Amino acid sequence: GDCFPCPPEGCPMMGHYADRFPDKLKRVNQKYFLNTAADEPFAAWRQKVFVKLSGVKKTRGDINLVFHDTQGHTKEYEIANGDLSQDQVYTKYLDVEINPKNTTKIEFLWNKAVFSLLWARLGAETVNIVHGEDGHR
Repeated sequence: GDCFPCPPEGCPMMGHYADRFPDKLKRVNQKYFLNTAADEPFAAWRQKVFVKLSGVKKTRGDINLVFHDTQGHTKEYEIANGDLSQDQVYTKYLDVEINPKNTTKIEFLWNKAVFSLLWARLGAETVNIVHGEDGHR
């Protein structure tokens, strides 16, 4: 489920390259988990996202990140929803369908849940993304 990041020898591979990870094949009745994307080629990259907000102290709504790649594809992912606070760091594991090597931009979006006469705003003070494959940001 929440394996992150990959071990020092790298993320195990299935199929033809499985023999490169002999230590993973020693246990009997080993359980394996594989997260796939909804669309071809079905690949997904595990990433850990940290978002620290700035702006108003508290508000209700949701925060999303939109990943853009070199071919113009985009995918949007929800990071948090409900009560949002500038004092909190929101952390989430994402299985992103856009290869980190091809990511050109990550867009921060937030939506308020209720209309208010006060035009309270939230922004991202920091957005850190750690890639699961090699632990790099």
